[in-house]
Amino acid sequence: MEVIRAKRAGACYGVQRALDMADEVIEAGGRAYTLGPLIHNPQVVADLAARGAEAVASVDEVPGADAGAASVVIRSHGVTPQVLAAVEDRGFTVVDATCPHVSRAQAAAAELAREGCRVVVLGEAGHPEVEGLTAWAQAAGGKVDVVAGPDEIPAGLYDPVGVVAQTTQRKENLEAVVAALIEAGLHPIVKNTICSATRQRQEAAADLAASVDAMVVIGGRNSSNTTRLAEVCADACPRTFHIESADELDPAAFKGCRRVGLTAGASTPENQIASVEAYLKTL
Repeated sequence: MEVIRAKRAGACYGVQRALDMADEVIEAGGRAYTLGPLIHNPQVVADLAARGAEAVASVDEVPGADAGAASVVIRSHGVTPQVLAAVEDRGFTVVDATCPHVSRAQAAAAELAREGCRVVVLGEAGHPEVEGLTAWAQAAGGKVDVVAGPDEIPAGLYDPVGVVAQTTQRKENLEAVVAALIEAGLHPIVKNTICSATRQRQEAAADLAASVDAMVVIGGRNSSNTTRLAEVCADACPRTFHIESADELDPAAFKGCRRVGLTAGASTPENQIASVEAYLKTL
């Protein structure tokens, strides 16, 4: 059975940057905490905790005594301006590992709000990145609507309307939302904040999925970009498996397969991809 890796797969620049920054904090010693999981990869988060960078749900969970001795790492998905201010007010050392693409999306959301736009955020309600985009727009004085797609656009919107997207959204979904707004007679100001790394991984995965008997997608189930990647693959190859590790693979599922494609979300480091690839090659 031939195992073919997608041309673009695995940890993106923003994720690798966040991991490198966390590693530097750990190596420097002292106490380190990440606000929420640094990235959406349970195995990586567990490894960071074992090495000294514990994930906490809020600033209140970070021990306050001798605050200057503790470093708080801002996760790659970013945080709200209120949370960032709370970390700084407590006197912790702030290590901002927010992905630069997410920072750009936050700035875009705030800019639209300052221009007087009603801000439509395309993304998953409750996702930390979307919560951050919403909060940055609201802090700039804007009203915000979070939609997962064109069917969720609220009635009664009027110009000016601005659109910003969660960085891991599919471009087709953004295009559909914009088209629906235009059809409703609006003239949306669109900030295409979809990350190029996400798009490149989706396009490479779609190309590969169309030419193989089965696809394996590696990444956390809580990872938005990996979930989107699995959806893209399933559209072209119904026999698609979204896994976090090789232990989840059933050899029987690949019976009759001559070519198997392999890809991984932007939150998946190389060692996890290599482990699954090596296992598949033994089948």
